[in-house]
Amino acid sequence: MHKEKRVTLLLLIRHGTNDWVHGRLAGWTPGVHLNEEGRLQAAALSDRLGDLPIAAIYSSPLERCVETAAAVAQPRGVNLRLVEQIGEVRYGEWQGAELKELYKHELWPGVQYYPSGTRFPNGESLGEAQMRVVLALDGLRAQHPKQIIAVFSHADLIKLAISYYIGMHIDLFQRLTINPCSLTALAFERMGPRLLAFNDTGSLAHLRPRPEEPTPEQPADVSTADDVAATTATEKPE
Repeated sequence: MHKEKRVTLLLLIRHGTNDWVHGRLAGWTPGVHLNEEGRLQAAALSDRLGDLPIAAIYSSPLERCVETAAAVAQPRGVNLRLVEQIGEVRYGEWQGAELKELYKHELWPGVQYYPSGTRFPNGESLGEAQMRVVLALDGLRAQHPKQIIAVFSHADLIKLAISYYIGMHIDLFQRLTINPCSLTALAFERMGPRLLAFNDTGSLAHLRPRPEEPTPEQPADVSTADDVAATTATEKPE
């Protein structure tokens, strides 16, 4: 029997849809809950995850993330733990603003094309947000070696984390898209992180642990040339 191949698998999941998701920059605004579409997305996500053996579930403390994570945690009997460090970017004065107004702001081009040198007014820089979320994720995965953990966060935080782990310069991170209730998966192996799924809203069967692949020294169910020769020599002709 093959052993299961175990690596630390990090599932980064964006919260479901809410009434602010297309028109305003919610940030840390309290009281932003999933709408009906978001609740349906969260239920569908739980079904998609199926019997994937999730060892731990963590969430941003913001309601839209907690509600999405709870839809996955409750049916599985897994405790839901809140982590402030994986909460949304601190947008400062931009928090709660309509996007159509922010598009006109003099800082908008910097946010899109030069995020490494841009700070939100009275908020944090995207570089600071990236280091915050990466340090938090590194700490969480260190607690769960060779396990699957689910982390519910926000689009910009997930994009910043992915750009870091795959070696993409932060100034390019806006080229990534993270849709509501999508899943992005990273496997952490000896050679470093590997991106297994990105912005995924389909089947997740390929994320289940697989059997260990045989090593070259001990091939599985493969006869060597010497074995074949020995068998042939002992067989009687009919």
